[in-house]
Amino acid sequence: MYFRIYTCCLALLGMSAGSSTAQQHTPALIPMPRSVKIDTGYFVFDSNIPIRTAVQEKNAVAYFTDYLFNTWQFRNRVITGAAGQQPELLITTSGSEQLPAEGYRLTVTPKRITLTGSNAGLFYGMQTLLQLIPAPINGAAAIPCLIIEDAPRFGYRGLMLDVSRHFFTVQQIKDLLNLMAYYKLNRFHWHLTDDQGWRLEIKSCPELTQAGAWRVPRIEFSGATLPPQPGEPATDGGFYTQEQVKEIIRYAAERHIEILPEIDAPGHAMAAIAAYPELCVTHNAGTKVNPGSPFAKWFPTGGFEMFEDNSLNPTDERVYQFLDKVFGEVAALFPYPYIHIGGDECYKGFWEKDTSVQRFMKEHHLNDTHELQSYFISRLNKIIQSKHKKLIAWDEVAAGNAKDSITIMNRFGEKDAIAQIKKGLNIVLAPGNNGLYFDYAQSTSDQEPSSHGGNAPVWKAYQYNPEYPALSATERTHIMGVEGCVWTENIQDVSKLQYMLLPRMLALAETGWSAQADKDYQRFAGTVLPAHLRHFDKAGINYRVPTAFNYTDTTIVTGTFRFEAVPPVPGARIFYTLNNRPPGDYDHPYTEPVTITIPRGKTLTLKTIVITPAGHRSIITRTVLDNKNK
Repeated sequence: MYFRIYTCCLALLGMSAGSSTAQQHTPALIPMPRSVKIDTGYFVFDSNIPIRTAVQEKNAVAYFTDYLFNTWQFRNRVITGAAGQQPELLITTSGSEQLPAEGYRLTVTPKRITLTGSNAGLFYGMQTLLQLIPAPINGAAAIPCLIIEDAPRFGYRGLMLDVSRHFFTVQQIKDLLNLMAYYKLNRFHWHLTDDQGWRLEIKSCPELTQAGAWRVPRIEFSGATLPPQPGEPATDGGFYTQEQVKEIIRYAAERHIEILPEIDAPGHAMAAIAAYPELCVTHNAGTKVNPGSPFAKWFPTGGFEMFEDNSLNPTDERVYQFLDKVFGEVAALFPYPYIHIGGDECYKGFWEKDTSVQRFMKEHHLNDTHELQSYFISRLNKIIQSKHKKLIAWDEVAAGNAKDSITIMNRFGEKDAIAQIKKGLNIVLAPGNNGLYFDYAQSTSDQEPSSHGGNAPVWKAYQYNPEYPALSATERTHIMGVEGCVWTENIQDVSKLQYMLLPRMLALAETGWSAQADKDYQRFAGTVLPAHLRHFDKAGINYRVPTAFNYTDTTIVTGTFRFEAVPPVPGARIFYTLNNRPPGDYDHPYTEPVTITIPRGKTLTLKTIVITPAGHRSIITRTVLDNKNK
């Protein structure tokens, strides 16, 4: 099921509390705006309401009106000129020069909706307005009267998708961009190359996609995956032509999303070496690597470096000539001022054993292979600068001779981030241990689908505060923003991608946009998130259904237990058992709080499952009620 289904449902979100009044409840907006002032009354919106705007906003307005039509069949006229007396939606840039970057002001009265902003700010105001419009009744939607003044916390609000391990189509990328735009994420980090696949057409190096874009079909199961078999065809993969990339860039730009391309070097380069073996130190001159075989040997244990060299040779001028061609075409394709070069997890074992590499290091007064990698990064940085771009890379490059022109994407968290900032480096924060690796499991339960490892429940991404207390106000200005990452060793299709992204991506959206003081996890999880999940459910978008309890497996020593829960998705039902059997929709339905008495000297095992109206199921929680030792 594609992400594009979102257009038929997300504007339903409006007043998530259903029949509750505007005076009592804040609308279910994600991300939470900087300021929301609720007033009395409603503006009644239907197809007869004209949309008044200036000519220069016509593209953004066309996007907005197309959305209204595709979602609700509203056919609103777009007019120009001075504001009239009749009820109308006024979209204007007048006064936007006083707003913060990417900011907007939205005012709803019984007579008029006024949206003020420019460029991205205007677009984000439209996303907020779309979330405010509830499902029409008899062709009309009542929008609560309010005043919203809003702007983002960080300029960089990113999501990374690894398409190297598993390939996603152009349409699937567009669907993801739609979802990102709706939640005001504005940077798409496109991880295009790695050991398992090269996904970008490079016209001067055609074998990169002829050999490096295909492998034998597998997903990773923590070292237990069957390795490629002799003669097994390399049918899993694909790549994007440069024309397709241009189309995706255009599509993203319409949604005020900039695309950061990543080309991994010097490590994680096995797919490139599969095409051009001479790029590594262990190559056999004239021998071509069979696609889908040696460069897929990472499957048996995950330790690909033990089997095949996956690092470029930093001492060979042919490598820099290759990189100059590749990054020249990348720079020409992507307008974004940064290019990501990876720089992480570079295995140096083959460098250390190679006599020519050791001789090179001695000649250049390099004490170890870490300094050799710094030499490589410095050379690559000059290549990227010659293309009028800036280099961004993972933490490891900061350990060497990092220059001010290098930006760090931090995945290791607070300690390293503080050290990087104190070096004067700008950083983007994407630490896995703070819940921003969305390929991690979403609980400690063994019922979670196969994952990269780790535990990243939605609350971690929501509660994460990137502005570490140890940093001064000046030092915090080096924080460009935050990013969630999706590595796809274990994610082979869109359904699982949706499951791993949602609802964590919504938590990321609020962390990147909303001020820390304005964040409230109880509001987010208890009131706002259920409304968004309900409409994912209706639209057939996959997501992880929250459990009936916050925990998934625990023991409580007690003689009585008050079983009380609220369905985490409106309309969902909770079922339970007390005999240690997994519950299903044929077991006890939870309809009201239940007091469970545990006989003295006994234990009972309470298991629960949530089943949504569309049939999506949560994992099963297990609560052991122990009255043996009380």
